Amino acid sequence: MSVLDNFESWKDFLGDRLHQAEGQGMDDQSVSELAYEIGGYLATEVEAKNDQEAVLRELWNVADEKEQHAIANMMVKLVQSEGTQS
Repeated sequence: MSVLDNFESWKDFLGDRLHQAEGQGMDDQSVSELAYEIGGYLATEVEAKNDQEAVLRELWNVADEKEQHAIANMMVKLVQSEGTQS
């Protein structure tokens, strides 16, 4: 099963990556920019595997760049308490 198949697994995965980045000294601005880049990649290159991912993709695709940064920042906030390394 892919981490993308289940939204809770996806949030755990993102949470783990966020904690790793923070543990390596990545600052909030860098995390935010990385989240934005990942969001763009997922929206254009990865097929949504569940309803939540489909909604995020649709929102991303209708958003302008500023709104996409806001979506990325909200995803970071959403997963800050997720993952196994919290």
